[in-house]
Amino acid sequence: MRIASLLPAATEIVAALGRADDLVAVTYECEAAIRERVPVVVDTALPPGLEPGEIDAVVRDRAARGLPMYELDRAALAALQPDLILTQDLCAVCALPAGTVADALDAIGCRADVLSLDPRSVGDVLGAITAVGDRIGASTELVGVLRARLDAVAAAVGERPRPRVLVLEWVDPPFLAGHWVPELVRRAGGEPIGAVEGGRSVTADWAELAALAADVVLVAPCGYGLDAATEQAAVVRERFAGAAVLAIDADSYVVRAGPRIVDGIEAIAWALHPGAMPPPPPGRITWCAPAR
Repeated sequence: MRIASLLPAATEIVAALGRADDLVAVTYECEAAIRERVPVVVDTALPPGLEPGEIDAVVRDRAARGLPMYELDRAALAALQPDLILTQDLCAVCALPAGTVADALDAIGCRADVLSLDPRSVGDVLGAITAVGDRIGASTELVGVLRARLDAVAAAVGERPRPRVLVLEWVDPPFLAGHWVPELVRRAGGEPIGAVEGGRSVTADWAELAALAADVVLVAPCGYGLDAATEQAAVVRERFAGAAVLAIDADSYVVRAGPRIVDGIEAIAWALHPGAMPPPPPGRITWCAPAR
């Protein structure tokens, strides 16, 4: 099967299911090792080198004018003749929407099957892995392994006190993380505050966030790795004098709805409950400031 993945999480899922060699198209956000050998057909429409506040301003402007956040190379996609296209409809800012893909396929006369992955919970992410596996004829034993790891985390943190954890998906302006992200905190033994599991990410006021009296603030900026998250945590430390501050590689382990969100849960559980979980590999999560 010739698979075009227009979503980084979908690329990760296909690779984790052992079918990376079937990928014929990916996005500019997919792992470098895959981009080196598979054509990139989706690129960002945003200018490079912007700071978080500048990105937010450009995104708002483009949304107000009805302009897309991503550019699809229709001619390249048509030439690659995919049998299956993996995309999403959850967030027009995070990836190319399925509706845009369907319109493009009609325009270029491509008759590929389209599977939209739109998880809002950890269970939905596991369901998406199963759905992709079923569609491409791959074994989904991976799902059982991931469930066993989640059960192990639950057993390790289940009887421990739960710190109040505020997750920031963006810092300029501040955004409360939504969808499956608050659930990651809950599964890791924390009490997520300020956001609704399964709901959308929403902006918030710094003063309102400070009033939530978080024990821990987890800085998990969408699309950024650990180094950038650590840098952005400097702003957060100034706003939450009484809370501990954590930074995490959100791009790999939080906002990308693939198998590695289980790695993210394990890393958060280790940070929130020292001794309950083995330490994660370097580069996933770090403390930026202790509670005062």
